[in-house]
Order: sequence, then C-alpha cells, then structure tokens
Amino acid sequence: MNRKVLISGASVAGPALAYWLGRHGFEPAVVELAPALRQGGQAVDFRGETHLTVLERMGLIPELRRMRTGGSPVRFVDELGRTLLHLPAEFTGGDIEVLRGDLAHVLYEHSLPRTEYIFGDSITGLTESSSGVRVDFRHGASRDFDLVIGADGLHSNVRRLAFGPEEDYVSHLGYYAATWQLTNDFGLGEGSIGHNAPGRFVSVGADHRNPAQAGAFVVFAASELSYDRHDVEQQKCLIGNAFSGLGWEVPRLLGTLPQAPDLYFDSISRADVGTWSAGRVCLVGDAACGATIGGMGTGTAVVAAYVLAGELARAQGDHRVAFARYESRLRNYARGCQAGGDRTGKFLAPATAAGIRFRNTVLSRPLFLNGMLRLGERVSSTVSLPDYAVEPSRVGR
Repeated sequence: MNRKVLISGASVAGPALAYWLGRHGFEPAVVELAPALRQGGQAVDFRGETHLTVLERMGLIPELRRMRTGGSPVRFVDELGRTLLHLPAEFTGGDIEVLRGDLAHVLYEHSLPRTEYIFGDSITGLTESSSGVRVDFRHGASRDFDLVIGADGLHSNVRRLAFGPEEDYVSHLGYYAATWQLTNDFGLGEGSIGHNAPGRFVSVGADHRNPAQAGAFVVFAASELSYDRHDVEQQKCLIGNAFSGLGWEVPRLLGTLPQAPDLYFDSISRADVGTWSAGRVCLVGDAACGATIGGMGTGTAVVAAYVLAGELARAQGDHRVAFARYESRLRNYARGCQAGGDRTGKFLAPATAAGIRFRNTVLSRPLFLNGMLRLGERVSSTVSLPDYAVEPSRVGR
C-alpha cells in the first residue's frame, strides 16, 4: 500500500530517495522548482564507513571516484600573501569529494528508470485525507499521491506547508556565506587561498576541471539580515559592504562580483523539527535536520534516503510504522552530524584577531589536525545500517 510517493526537491536527498523507493517497488515522482538539474556548485564530500556503505550498496563508488575533485587543500595567508596555516585536502574533502551538481546528475540518472521527474514546478497546497494527499501545483494540475516527502532543503516548502512557517524551525547561527564564479586571473594552482579578518573570511580557488575559471567563497558574521532571497543585486551589495576595506586580494575579488552570473548567498543556519512526519507527509535531509555548511548534510541525506525507503518497504508501505522507525533510527545520528554546522562560521571567521591566531596555531599541529579528522569519521559512522532486502527483479538501474 501507499506506493505513489511524491518527493519535493531534486538535489541530493530527493533523487537518492527516489532511487531506493524505485528499487523497493514504489512509484516515486520528484518535483523540482528549477527548470533543470543545477550544474556545478560547491564541492560536497562523503566520509566514514556509514556514508561509503550506502554508496557501495547503490553501486555508485566507482562512478563517483572517477569524477571526484581530489579534495581542496586550503592555505590561509596574511595581507602580504604569507602562509599562516595549511590544511590538507583530506581535511575538507573526506573520502570522496565531488561537485554537488555532478552528484545530483549521477543520482538523477540512476533513479530515472523508475522515477517521474517534474521540473519547473512546485507544490502550493497539500490536502490530506484518510486515503492520500491531494497536491496542488503552481503550474500543473492537482494530483493525488499516497505520501509526500519534503527533500527540499533548509528552506523547505513542504515543511512550511505541512508543519508551519520557517521561523519556527530554522535558527540563524550568526554568519552568512556566499559563493560565485569568476575568471582565474590570480595565477591559482591546486587548492584554495584564504584570508581572514575578525568575523570575516574570503577565499578563492581554481576550478579543478577548468583552470581558467575560479570560485570565490566568503563568510562573514552578522546578526539576522532582512533581505529578499530572490534579489541577487541586493545580496551582492550586502557582500560588498561586509568586506569593504579589507586588503590582500579582496578588492579584486569584490570587483568580479557585479558581473558574477551565478551567486549563492544564504545564512549559516540549522533546522530543528520536533517530529519529522505529520500524517502522510515526512521530511528527509536538510529539511528535517540540516545545517547550511559543515553539518555533513550530503552524507546524512543519502543515509536518510536509504533508511526511509527501506523502512517503508519493510513496513509494506504503512507510513505510520515506517516514519516512526525511520526517525527513531536516525534522529540522534543526524543531530550529531548537524552539530558540526554550529561551529563552521566560528572556525572559518573567528570573531577576534586572537581567535584567528589561536585557530592557526592549533591546526598547525599535526596531532590536533589528525584528531579532528578522526573525530569527523567517527561522528559520520555512529549508526548501524540494516540491510533492507531488495527483490532480485528490482535490483539494478
């Protein structure tokens, strides 16, 4: 029962869930606001036994290894370009690091044979009955589904419709982050170069596939700002104001911002939802328990998709049983991973000059750096994964 499942979001959690639901014999559909899969994006990583186990069961490891970035070492410098701290590739890249767009494309391709994809549309209304959910769309005709899953990120539309306004669940952590693409006129080689001022961090790194291109990444401390999430020019002004007056290569980087074709700008925040399901609607990935940066959200999303689909199959579609088991199995694990996001802004952009010096001094010590790497692997591998049986006829792409 409950075979027809609508998933909102086609980034990572959505296609991963669709893949597993299809393998278990469900009929998934994915609706995505964007007109097509998003390309490029920041690098995302998988680390530790739990992440790799799910990828192995999906048969994705060889494919992802072929497209991995190799990690991105980061060199922190002063205003004169002198090195203050060097972080190796494995610190930021985990066991496998790929571009978010590449990962989304792989998950899409593997889920496509058993999944209906609806691009350029979004959910505007959910009406639940004893037998299913009537879903209204912005552009398409209303349709009936048995279950609806919100896999649409920290700013989840499904969570807003089924659980309540975003401010009830998303907490600002005191920082904002932005990325944009630019021409590599900086003579950049492997990895990224970053510079700090109190409460601010700016870096630039060459594109690992096209060295003629580069990407800028900035983080700055600020109380919660009031701005239009769809007004890119307003966001560019906020970034320019936040980094005005800094030395090093910051003026040159800011000079590329007005012409930047694709800007990502968002608060560093976290989502905390008391119960991940409401009736026939359930949340997965960042929509349920996410952090903007540093919370291992990509790995957690893939693990959560595997468990949610598996529990639905094990319960033969009984959503009440499956949703409860899914949350019980993963809530503590997801919260442990998510906690890393609380420290990301403070790590990248310490509030004081003394804080910057302390971070650089401590992380220059191999013993402490290796300890942090081992801690990340342990946190990402604190849950045991059931081996949900898949009928042989349903195995494969």
